[in-house]
Amino acid sequence: VQLQAYGGGLVQAGGCLRLSCAASGRTFSSHVMGWFRQAPGKEREFVASITWGAGNTNYADSVKGRFTVSRDKAKNTVYLQMNMLKPEDTAVYYCAAKHILDTNYRYWGQGTQVTVSS
Repeated sequence: VQLQAYGGGLVQAGGCLRLSCAASGRTFSSHVMGWFRQAPGKEREFVASITWGAGNTNYADSVKGRFTVSRDKAKNTVYLQMNMLKPEDTAVYYCAAKHILDTNYRYWGQGTQVTVSS
């Protein structure tokens, strides 16, 4: 299984970015795809998730109303649209996957850096 996240970069506060996570190596129909982030000196935190099959979404309170997670089944890709970015959104963002019945995420991609300048 391979998850490859990309799309990070440097953006001014109030701007937007779209992260992508290309998934390969298995079918994900029974999986949950998640986005996490880790800022310098802080623990990794949950950002958003989506069930691959039904498309049910879940968001951290800190990003609700600003971020949108989606998936394209045909492209085997999960997206994180980030709008109204704030400096506190600066972090390395990771995509991950787990079976819908599992508690912990099993598969992780490499991170992509998002930097929001004030």
